Amino acid sequence: MSVDSKLNRAKNSVANNKIGFVSIFLLGINGIIGSGIFLLPNQVYAKIGAASIAIVLIASLLVLVIALCYAELASKFTENGAAWIYSYRAFGRFIGFEVGFYAWILGIIILSSEIAGFLTALAGFFPSLKNNYLYNLSALLICVFLVVVNYFGVSLAKFLNNLSSVSKLMVIFLFVVVGVFYLDISNFQPFILPEVVSNDSFYTSVGAALGVIFYAFTGFSFLPIAAARMENPQKNIPLALISVIMTCSVIYFLLVVVSISVLGSDLSVSSLPVADAFSKMVGNWGYNLIVIGMLISIGGVILAFSFSVPLIASSLALQHQLLPEFIGRKNKYNRPVNALMITFVLCSVLLLSGDYLFLISLAVFASFIQYVPTALAVLKLRNDKSLPVGFVIPGGPSVPILAILASLYLLSSFNLKIFIFGCAGLVMGAIVYFFQKKRGGN
Repeated sequence: MSVDSKLNRAKNSVANNKIGFVSIFLLGINGIIGSGIFLLPNQVYAKIGAASIAIVLIASLLVLVIALCYAELASKFTENGAAWIYSYRAFGRFIGFEVGFYAWILGIIILSSEIAGFLTALAGFFPSLKNNYLYNLSALLICVFLVVVNYFGVSLAKFLNNLSSVSKLMVIFLFVVVGVFYLDISNFQPFILPEVVSNDSFYTSVGAALGVIFYAFTGFSFLPIAAARMENPQKNIPLALISVIMTCSVIYFLLVVVSISVLGSDLSVSSLPVADAFSKMVGNWGYNLIVIGMLISIGGVILAFSFSVPLIASSLALQHQLLPEFIGRKNKYNRPVNALMITFVLCSVLLLSGDYLFLISLAVFASFIQYVPTALAVLKLRNDKSLPVGFVIPGGPSVPILAILASLYLLSSFNLKIFIFGCAGLVMGAIVYFFQKKRGGN
């Protein structure tokens, strides 16, 4: 075989291995619809009541505002990395590294919390998993499985991702369709919990409820991270981001409406609200079906994050050498094997020592830390003549400014413990950055 033939064959192989729009869309669905929407509606209802449906709509609007910022920037860049690439270009090495390092830590936190949620749901079928030894062993085995799946590149991960996305959407569709016949308007009265009104805590309750439901959306910011592995990323990623957020918003709204309609005030004390609601509608088989759907859904999020999170560390290492080069080293399947291994070692440590509810709160806090510099980067880079014009958000600077204000408002709703742990990640990133700089990496 001639050299030219080999080169053409290699180029065709790379092209065929790239992810098209449908797979990008399903990857986004998989990266967002996970444990949050199945486990957290009860927490939102307990804070605000039937007004949970309004909270979902407000959260959807704010997430769309933030996602539009990512969409505009994604249309200007094709490199792996997303938020850290945007911040690096707009504000320099240090800010770019802090955002990238924090995004990597955020991804590891979400991976850990979703695996913990998966095992918690699985314990409903296998109570023996409540034993600490079996729980920890199962968590480690899941990590090993994910390393193997991702080691061999895009093809297997893409197949499992598409299968998971389609399966979860079918289960959710069934729940909503059946739920239409069980609507009970009386369960939406009172719309806001009386104690929220009487205690004059509406502002605080809204912030707390938004902070909870935002976890159900946190995965969207990871969609552009694998840009270099996608077909026509400057066109497909912005379109996929907007499509995914709108699709998830409709799904979440309908799930919460049906759950409130069927369970009423019992929603606040239900540990698996969607499963309990379907059980009340159709019997025990409905509960089992939703739990299975929940496992598929969480598994899809885990799979999506296991694919994208190591790419952050690899991107930091290979593009601009912000981490040691060996971290970005790739195997023959073009996967960052060292970043993959380090990611899951850290994930395993969190799984053996972390708490699910604490981890999801920390994940939301870390997400907003990432959103602020991304929105600021839109304002800085919009008129950069060295970048493609791409997609431009209508309304001038209003959308990125609204994204910044919303992020700062929601950051203020977290307790001191989350704030301290969240800021500790920034301090850790600064230490790693200056250590690497001292070694000559910058």
